[in-house]
Amino acid sequence: MAQITARVTDEMLQALDAAATQLKRSRADVVRQALEQYIEDFDDLTIALERVQDPTDPVLDWDKVKRALLDPD
Repeated sequence: MAQITARVTDEMLQALDAAATQLKRSRADVVRQALEQYIEDFDDLTIALERVQDPTDPVLDWDKVKRALLDPD
């Protein structure tokens, strides 16, 4: 496993230590989990943006969609 170094503010370090203590995990575990979640979110956002910018994807009219969803029939 590779090791990285990052500089953080004193406040961020205090928050990290508090989270690690509350979760009963090491700093490294909390940072690793935070990075994993960030990268997953980043990947999801990248895919979403690609889909939004896809010119072949049909554009739906929100008012029509809302009426269709709320229509009791």
